[in-house]
Amino acid sequence: MTTNIIDELLWRDAINQQTDEAGLRDYVANNKISLYCGVDPTGDSMHIGHLIPFMMLKRFQQFGHHPFILIGGATGTIGDPSGRTSERQLQSMEQVQHNVDKLTKQMKKLFFDEANEQELSLVNNYDWTKELSLLDFLRDYGKNFNINTMLAKDIVSSRLETGISFTEFTYQILQSMDFLHLFRHHDVRLQIGGADQWGNITAGLDLIRKKEGAEAKAFGLTIPLMLKADGTKFGKTAGGAVWLDPEKTSPYEFYQFWLNQDDRDVVKYLKFFTFLSQEDINVLAQKVETEPHKREAQKTLASEMTRFVHGEEALNDALTITAALFSGDVKQLSAKQIEEGFKNMPSSTIGKEPMNLVDWLIETKIEPSKRQAREDITNGAIYINGDRIQDTDFEVTVTNSFDERFIIVRKGKKKYTLVHLND
Repeated sequence: MTTNIIDELLWRDAINQQTDEAGLRDYVANNKISLYCGVDPTGDSMHIGHLIPFMMLKRFQQFGHHPFILIGGATGTIGDPSGRTSERQLQSMEQVQHNVDKLTKQMKKLFFDEANEQELSLVNNYDWTKELSLLDFLRDYGKNFNINTMLAKDIVSSRLETGISFTEFTYQILQSMDFLHLFRHHDVRLQIGGADQWGNITAGLDLIRKKEGAEAKAFGLTIPLMLKADGTKFGKTAGGAVWLDPEKTSPYEFYQFWLNQDDRDVVKYLKFFTFLSQEDINVLAQKVETEPHKREAQKTLASEMTRFVHGEEALNDALTITAALFSGDVKQLSAKQIEEGFKNMPSSTIGKEPMNLVDWLIETKIEPSKRQAREDITNGAIYINGDRIQDTDFEVTVTNSFDERFIIVRKGKKKYTLVHLND
């Protein structure tokens, strides 16, 4: 591990822009810095794209600095215009609070260590804005913002053609107030965020210097936009976002997402998302070059991320499901593991009464005709729960099922169908 966190971040290609590179490097070399990153409760779970800046907070924590995670209970009611071409749909205060509660729980699970309670703090900007009057807002804060400067910020200028409401226009003022509040009350000196947050971060620094004096030591740092080697946005799949909530994206699906990363991207992701040492990552990078077929880098990335987000037990389940599907030996899976691993695979539903296999395959629409069903059974192409069945007189009963809920059918090498049994 390097001795300066900035060197560590540079090695990991994790810095896009800094407001004062030399000043920040010197400050963190000689001081324990408090820093923050925020997330707005626009939903009730983060996805993996949200993780990027928070992994940077965790790295600062490992170097002895003090991170603050800000949940935007106030800014979440307004909506950040960054990266958008149209207005957000405003959420009810009840929905915002629900999302705040869910994100707070998620953040605590990921980043809070009870053994080191003082090393990380969670704050909510609703706490210091809820009593603020409109007149105080305009006099104490609005007076410090020049309209021309605000219009020139990318987050606003990109919206001028399509239009932007006064509500979203004021977002950068609210976020600037956050930085000022944390600077004053918690000695927070650094804000970090994605590349699209540069305008908001610099607006906060301007407010601090206007309020606290030009010599106030405060800094901003952004992280590069994460793109895949093919130029598409990281974190999206055919099924949509990859969520941190296991109810939205199962640990098995989460594991598979990381396992299936391109050789061209995997080392970048190991640097960004894992806490492996430089030495370990360099070894894996070498294996990508010399033994790409073994996919050791991808397997390590998938294991590290699944363990970090979902825990050791969920990782073990994901590994068990992966091994079972690869080998075709699914008999040892639990009903819960089947439900998780086969969540997005083709499925069918049928009753629990005993039925001849040929008729059963027709009824579940796995086979198009009795002739084809008999042919596939005779040729050994049909597997029931991992067992090859070549007897056309075989009878399917609930004894062939998992907990009287599921039967797994494999046709050929990889074509799986999950059959649900109903009463």
